[in-house]
Amino acid sequence: MSPLAEMGSPVSGTGGMMLLAVLLSAALTENILLTRFLGMCPFLSVSRELKSAFGMGLAVVFVTTCTCAINSLLYWTVLVPLGLHVSLQLILFIVVIAAFVQLMEMVIERISVTLYFSLGIFLPLITVNCAILGTSLFMVNRGFRGLSAVLFGFGSGLGWMIAIVLMAGIRQRLKGAKVPAALEGPGIALVIAGIMALAFIGLSNMVKI
Repeated sequence: MSPLAEMGSPVSGTGGMMLLAVLLSAALTENILLTRFLGMCPFLSVSRELKSAFGMGLAVVFVTTCTCAINSLLYWTVLVPLGLHVSLQLILFIVVIAAFVQLMEMVIERISVTLYFSLGIFLPLITVNCAILGTSLFMVNRGFRGLSAVLFGFGSGLGWMIAIVLMAGIRQRLKGAKVPAALEGPGIALVIAGIMALAFIGLSNMVKI
């Protein structure tokens, strides 16, 4: 088990540096979207406008942070002691994620109807966004719990948000540019995503957890 697995209390010294490594690695060097390629569908579809991309990014950060905290708690305190962590892990994680997405959907609808409709079908689809589920699975596979699990979830969501906001900014700048007809729409988006992925993969192994 990872030495970070036992960390969930106030941090100082080496412990603080290790938690910082968890955060930076999840957000940058092991970006859930650009190095693991999870959550590509909403990334490509919602990144046409900067406002929608930012809103979706915040939603993903919220969901990954909260669900990692709850999933970690339930996994280590309920499933593992009962020996059910193999058979019920996926079911538990999906139920927790679905509950939080439903809560977030209601909150966004009340706060900003414009953002709610701009996100469209991709807001409820966060429930089955492989980046959300993948974050919880990576978390338990690495033995993270407590504060390290929360930071890993926050960092993964933040990394996804950084990627989609960067993509939206680039795509908005390209609206007035001359793009070859064969690459218009999804084509140029995939090219941009590939270049971004190369940049982030270049950061791999700079921070290891």
